[in-house]
Amino acid sequence: MNKIMIIGCPGSGKSTLAMQLGEYKKLPVYHLDSFFWKPGWEQIERDKFIEKQKEIMEEPAWIIDGNYNATMDTRIKKADTIIFLHYRTTRCLFRIIKRRIQYHGQTRPDMGEDCKEKIDWEFVQYVLKFNKDKCPTIFDKLDAVKEKQIYILKNPKQLKQFFHQFKDISID
Repeated sequence: MNKIMIIGCPGSGKSTLAMQLGEYKKLPVYHLDSFFWKPGWEQIERDKFIEKQKEIMEEPAWIIDGNYNATMDTRIKKADTIIFLHYRTTRCLFRIIKRRIQYHGQTRPDMGEDCKEKIDWEFVQYVLKFNKDKCPTIFDKLDAVKEKQIYILKNPKQLKQFFHQFKDISID
């Protein structure tokens, strides 16, 4: 397990899991949000975003967290392990509100430079619709995958059990 992809609804804990696994496995961690968002919440040009991910995926080992459907297929092909945090919408909404309070006026460690934590209606709508609108496509993509480790975790209890099992797996 050298190339780990973590996906899920905003607020599901992708970045937290990525950091914990990275620390334990001594693997480099890349948060796609930190590449996608330039200072002041300006989006990077699509070609540059895709190129940055290609560079990362050529490395011998990595953990990448984030969804970004436009590049998900490429990450799925390159990853040997895929973790999908498929949590309930209410849990994710609670967590994005909690995160907003925790990082009020600050930029999160997994976010692009000078992107102070915020919640707007568009983002809330994205979270509200994620399980209905985005998950079917994600499941279709994962159903088509062969010869990869895929973990679909539906709540923090399953994540905790997974993490304890995962910690016993050695890196090749």
